[in-house]
Amino acid sequence: MRAISWQISLFITDLTTAVLSWCIFFYLRQELIEGKTFHPDANFYLGMLILPILWLLFYFIQGTYYEVRRLFRIKIINLTTIASVFGSIVLFFALLLDDEVRSYNDYYQLFLLLFLIHYSCTLVPRIFLITLLISSIRIRGAGFKTLIIGGNEKALELYQEISLHPKNVNNFVGFVNVNGKDKLLEPFIPYLGHEKDLESILLNAEFEEIIIAIEATEHDRLKNILLRIDDGKKRIKLLPDTFEILSGSIKMTNIFGVALIELLPDPMPYWQQAIKRLMDLALSVIAILLLIPFYVFSAVAVKISSPGPIFFLQERIGINGKVFRIVKFRTMYVDAEKFGPQLSSENDPRITKIGRFMRKTRLDEFPQFFNVLNGDMSLVGPRPERQFYIDQIVKQEPQYLQLTRVRPGITSWGQVKYGYAENVEQMLHRMKYDLIYLKNRSLALDIKIMMYTVLIVLRAKGK
Repeated sequence: MRAISWQISLFITDLTTAVLSWCIFFYLRQELIEGKTFHPDANFYLGMLILPILWLLFYFIQGTYYEVRRLFRIKIINLTTIASVFGSIVLFFALLLDDEVRSYNDYYQLFLLLFLIHYSCTLVPRIFLITLLISSIRIRGAGFKTLIIGGNEKALELYQEISLHPKNVNNFVGFVNVNGKDKLLEPFIPYLGHEKDLESILLNAEFEEIIIAIEATEHDRLKNILLRIDDGKKRIKLLPDTFEILSGSIKMTNIFGVALIELLPDPMPYWQQAIKRLMDLALSVIAILLLIPFYVFSAVAVKISSPGPIFFLQERIGINGKVFRIVKFRTMYVDAEKFGPQLSSENDPRITKIGRFMRKTRLDEFPQFFNVLNGDMSLVGPRPERQFYIDQIVKQEPQYLQLTRVRPGITSWGQVKYGYAENVEQMLHRMKYDLIYLKNRSLALDIKIMMYTVLIVLRAKGK
């Protein structure tokens, strides 16, 4: 079965069990706790309609339906437990706390009944489904399509340790070597080419996992390979060295796993990513409504400052290299770039007087809340750049392209710490902050960056 089929199966299973658990709970609530004869009323049917949708929404935010083929039994037990506990608490306070009861013990019984019924009804079918899923992945040729980079003794040892294990979930479709000589894997899996041809090899095949089977001490070679293959989608695993073993960097998903370092595609958990997007939408709508007076003031100020349009539209590179048009209040005179792309400087004569004030207070960025609503940007994320400057930056630091794996932001850690860049060298310096953000991003860090941005706006301390 394809991943989408398992997603649909899990979705239908959860929908069915949510309806079933509500029916059982309502019946036992009336029969055992309230001492009544079961009689379905309007609340019963309303609960059957609304509660399953709320449960599914909670599961979605939790990330249950994200990468379903990566689920395993311990993980699904963990997800189900967390969802059942928090979901039952919310439903108890929302629906059951105002019930007429004989004593407070009835409240405890209601909550316990609600939790146990939903937990058991949800967990048992999920475990059964995930067990079938795991069994299907372990069928020869049905596992995660895996590429090995390396062809020496270590690569051969790694391949044999993984592929010969009865619980193997990898489907090795080929390997590439790094020195043109070592091809010890050739009798077992296809030789796809040399490491210098990685881009074309990856382009012509859809790999789900890549295992880099070269020594972790070969830092320069590892860095070069990682920058070329890390697109934020594939699972990448490395051989650890002694320091990484002692520091606890190795991530194990099961006790049969080989000792490998797995590079996480995104440090921000899926539930935080979902909440981040909801925050983007909610706060952008609130900001647009509250900032209407500032929009009016800025529009009038820009129109008076110099002839030309109020808004400035420019093509920028967004998530996954997508081109979009960023919208800002115009802060420069018209035709400021008639001789080609130019970065602004502290005393740039192209900037109008009102434009200088708007840049310090970030007023020129306020229209970008509409870019956020459109899905092109986020409130917090690396600042988007033009392709012209990205091409120059990548020549010196190819890792800059990693910043395009997430939505660009109205503000960023680099923007807060460094402000507007005046040249490519400063853009490279600002990039370091944004790369650190990318590897450590979380809701807490986003909120902190937004708070600092508000202070910069209020103090007019922007660069």
